[in-house]
Amino acid sequence: MKYADRELEEILDKLVASTRSPRGRFSAATGYPKLEKRLKSHTRRLTLTRTFSVAAAVLLFCISAWTVYLYTQPVSIQTVSTLAETRTVHLPDSSIVILNHYSSISYPEKFKSGNRKVGLNGEAYFEVSKDKKHPFIVQTETIDVQVLGTHFNVDAYRDNPDVKTTLLTGSVAVSNKSNSIRMVLKPNEIAIYNKVGQKLTRKVLENAKDEISWRHGEFIFDDLPLQDIARELSNSFGTSIRISDTALQNYRITARFRNGEDLETILSVLHNAGYFNYSQDNEQIIITAKPDLK
Repeated sequence: MKYADRELEEILDKLVASTRSPRGRFSAATGYPKLEKRLKSHTRRLTLTRTFSVAAAVLLFCISAWTVYLYTQPVSIQTVSTLAETRTVHLPDSSIVILNHYSSISYPEKFKSGNRKVGLNGEAYFEVSKDKKHPFIVQTETIDVQVLGTHFNVDAYRDNPDVKTTLLTGSVAVSNKSNSIRMVLKPNEIAIYNKVGQKLTRKVLENAKDEISWRHGEFIFDDLPLQDIARELSNSFGTSIRISDTALQNYRITARFRNGEDLETILSVLHNAGYFNYSQDNEQIIITAKPDLK
């Protein structure tokens, strides 16, 4: 609604009379422009506030959309393999993995999800960076090993009948793929999962470090069945070793090789110690029993 100058004058006269204010300060000629200026200033502030609000909302939407885009993009998978050597791998979370001979590990270029998952074929020693919000999971063909931060070893060569998880420090949980069986290990314990019987057993070790002696090129056989020794040597040197005499498979041997000897040297020492005879047929080593061991 608009008022004429005379009507505004009458209204201001009434206001002056009621407040006893000086008449000259409230004329329509001077008051209306001031009022109009204040209204324009208030409108400008409202416009700026709305503009900034819209801009902030757009920025927030763009950030959210970019985050979703990054997390939905396919993750590049890295695979590191070894032959007749060990190899140290640094993971994106600063965890350290030492791969044994003829082993491989697969992991994402960057851990994005809630879990840090890696795939292992063969044997590896892990030093995992602690992160309670992002558990570290080693996935093998038959079992998963979950940790928060610890040092442990996983022996999961594909042709082995057992998968062994040895804990040095911290705590790990070992479970099968269906999670129907689960075992939490303490330091100096080993979990042995039998692939055929699908059973998980626990064993206490006197010295868990013997299980990772391979990192330094050492072999420690402590009252170990010959079939386990042959399997370990086969995995380490990439050579097929067959025990021809079934009765010899469970023959137990104690021996230590600490100087990084080659396969020929190890077999020769065991042979000279009177444990067995051996021969080579093409790419395969055949172990036979000595007459006095039959």
